[in-house]
Amino acid sequence: MSLLATTAQHFLSTFIGTVRDVMPIVIIMFGFQFSVLRRPVKNWRKVVTGFVLVIFGLSFFLMGLELALFPLGESMAQQLTAPAFLFDSDEVIPLHIDWSEYYWIYLFAAAIGFSTTIAEPSLIAVAIKANQVSGGTIKVNGLRIAVALGVSMGIALGSYRIVVGDPLHYYILVGYIIVVIQTFFAPKMIVPLAYDSGGVTTSTVTVPIVTALGLGLASTVPGRNPMLDGFGLIAFASLFPMMTVMGYAQLSVWRERRSENAL
Repeated sequence: MSLLATTAQHFLSTFIGTVRDVMPIVIIMFGFQFSVLRRPVKNWRKVVTGFVLVIFGLSFFLMGLELALFPLGESMAQQLTAPAFLFDSDEVIPLHIDWSEYYWIYLFAAAIGFSTTIAEPSLIAVAIKANQVSGGTIKVNGLRIAVALGVSMGIALGSYRIVVGDPLHYYILVGYIIVVIQTFFAPKMIVPLAYDSGGVTTSTVTVPIVTALGLGLASTVPGRNPMLDGFGLIAFASLFPMMTVMGYAQLSVWRERRSENAL
């Protein structure tokens, strides 16, 4: 079978699966529209066109994940943790590799976390809505960068946890204690947005790449189990944006007060 035929068959199966997954949403929305609200749908043509675009877009995206993002994320993790990459040809490879030797992994994890979050469609949508509702007080790019920095730090720390093999719950407990403390001191208007930012960033772009990175790391670092250590990076990616968004708001308030005092 040719590559084109194989790709077409793969897309067809993905498309059918996407239609099956989207149908409950369609049934619920139109069911409430006609049976509960009892009102006609405005702009039928736009609505149908939108659903068709969503289905095709999801199909292409899911297919791209399987063919490109998942394999690439795993291969990058495997190559960055390979002893041949960590040590020069004339060096003796130790039986136990220290966590500090994997510094390229931490840098890569931070970079991939920042870049995927900046490109996250759901975060862009939330940032635009927050800017509109706040009357321009919350900047779109400011919020996106604050969230991206949080994800960047979280995934880097999560990669370190996989390398050293520490229990996940220790990090998560400490992280949420910090979030609770910040909640009392952060501006009240930013707290709900900060909590939501942890969820919207772990969406279509970030989750597949980060998951592939974690599984690739746990599969190649000696002594790690993919089932026990490979998952958990998404928890870090959800937790740290809360800290950075509230920290961003606290910093903004502090700068405003400092400017007022200077005058």
